[in-house]
Amino acid sequence: MKKLLLPIVLISSYIAAQAPAGYYNGTSGLSGYALKSRLHDIISAKNINWNYGDLQNLFNQTDLDKYYDHNATNTTYLLDIYSEIPSGPDAYEYTSAQMIGSASAEGMGWNREHMIPQSTFSTSSGISDYPMYSDLNFLIPADARINQLRNNYPYGVGGNTNFYNFTNGSRMSNAAIPNYPYTGRVYEPNAEFKGDIARTLLYFAVRYEGKLGSFNTAYSTSSTITPATDQCPFDGTEERAIDLPYIEMLKQWNNADPVSQREIDRNNAVYAIQKNRNPFIDHPEWINLIWSETPDTVAPSAPSSLVSTQQNARFVNLSWSPSTDTDILGYRIYMNGSSTPVATTKNTSVSIDHLSPSTAYSFTVKSFDKGYLESPQSNTVSATTLASDSYASDLMIVKYIEGTGNNKALEIINKTGHEVDLNNYRINIQLYNSTSGNYYNADTYELEGKVAGNESFVILNPNATLSCYTNNQARFVTASDPMTFSGTQYVELAYNKTITVDAIGAKFTSNSNANISLYRKNTVTQPASVFNSSEWNSYAMDYCQNLGTLATSGIALANDDQVKIYPNPAHENIFLSGRTENIKSAQILDFSGKLIYTEQNPFRNKKEISVKSLPAGSYLLNLDGKTYPFIKR
Repeated sequence: MKKLLLPIVLISSYIAAQAPAGYYNGTSGLSGYALKSRLHDIISAKNINWNYGDLQNLFNQTDLDKYYDHNATNTTYLLDIYSEIPSGPDAYEYTSAQMIGSASAEGMGWNREHMIPQSTFSTSSGISDYPMYSDLNFLIPADARINQLRNNYPYGVGGNTNFYNFTNGSRMSNAAIPNYPYTGRVYEPNAEFKGDIARTLLYFAVRYEGKLGSFNTAYSTSSTITPATDQCPFDGTEERAIDLPYIEMLKQWNNADPVSQREIDRNNAVYAIQKNRNPFIDHPEWINLIWSETPDTVAPSAPSSLVSTQQNARFVNLSWSPSTDTDILGYRIYMNGSSTPVATTKNTSVSIDHLSPSTAYSFTVKSFDKGYLESPQSNTVSATTLASDSYASDLMIVKYIEGTGNNKALEIINKTGHEVDLNNYRINIQLYNSTSGNYYNADTYELEGKVAGNESFVILNPNATLSCYTNNQARFVTASDPMTFSGTQYVELAYNKTITVDAIGAKFTSNSNANISLYRKNTVTQPASVFNSSEWNSYAMDYCQNLGTLATSGIALANDDQVKIYPNPAHENIFLSGRTENIKSAQILDFSGKLIYTEQNPFRNKKEISVKSLPAGSYLLNLDGKTYPFIKR
């Protein structure tokens, strides 16, 4: 029986009630790319990232067919939008046990389908990248044969040439997307699910803002599309994310196929499992509101007064006066005359890191606007790094816990003297194949966001049962391969995919770090690329005292008038007055130094932090290294 779609007004009001109170705080009054960036910050915080192998069972919670052919309270069959026939009985059905690897015909079994192909975000051959690899918001169960034939081809409007017709009316055909030059194959889904797919693709564009430029987009701008071969609608930009003609098609699909009860229920189920939501199921009207920018065709003016405000051994701080245009999206920083930017920022200051000591560098800055037009370059500034300084050369692993079952945790600290972009870092692991007798690099876990100077963060396996640390306290929670280490494996923190920053154990050997907790000695101030056990104190398995804790003896209370907290004592929110828009990190700690809450760019679009969930007591609010005491009533 075909499902009934409620009017879109009713759907919107019903869905909004599904998100936890305050989940979308800070979005009021926003539109365009500013709204998209705020949603990114919301849905990227505090996710639980499960293992790809967990999906088979998780689909029993997210994707059972309670809407078409079966009783809502008594079904074991998966809902496959690639083969579901909305108007009548399905040609075939699957339980979760019927997962297979490949198929020569429809109806033989199902696969785990990445609606955004893995080739988009997996950056190494044979290695898959978490958290994207197992993100339930764009992974679904799908017929194995249709999945294979869809391959890496995009979704789209089909033309007159059909290559394959499927049992539910979906098809593989030549592309006929209006105003879009791609003419290769597309998979056109059943009309009942076009809106579902549009909202999923745009979720991905929001969730992974900040990483999109590093993904394997088929082209960088619309003008360089190769119609016969390009298969990826992502255009290499972070804010717009997708070529505008393709966006228009997704808008049409979103409007023509309103949010269904299936999507509402699935969004709630994924949130219960993964702790983030698809905002376009909660608020489908945000799609038109975000992709509503109407950029001009005039390049912006150049930023001015570029200066180097600080030179250290391995980083240089730069600042400049902004371009005067009102449609500026950000700034690109160029080094030593290169045509490739060394950094991009929305701010008017930046730290350029991974430099060499005692070396001369030159820098220029260009602004870019909402049409992705770039300004002329600023003035050139020269800076020479120092021979040495007291800062760490890079991030450091300071705690390693390998304990009972899934009790796995890493703590990493930033003592570089500047904010660090975590999007350039990942955790790698090397496993052993007992059949071949070879060691190999397993799937990787990519970090994301920013970490302020002197800030530490914890990566935790979600199945851990440590007595002194929980999922809610960790910044990253993942069951990806790197966080299933046994102590015999080599685990590393890597920069720019393959450059080893810090490591536990040695490569190509069986290590002896099983069933122990390692805490780095305070005397070690520089990370080593080769593991040295003399740098570490060893404790019993499951030992986790002071995990994620900053020493209060090293926290200096702020003594300035630039920022004020009110009310103090607070009840539900603490508000800040003064210049807060450039604060990059906010942390709440108790007076033992335990880190309770972290938020990046906390005041980009708001002036408050919710403390409603905190027990009554005294706390510290740390803002970019400056600490303010407050009381929660």
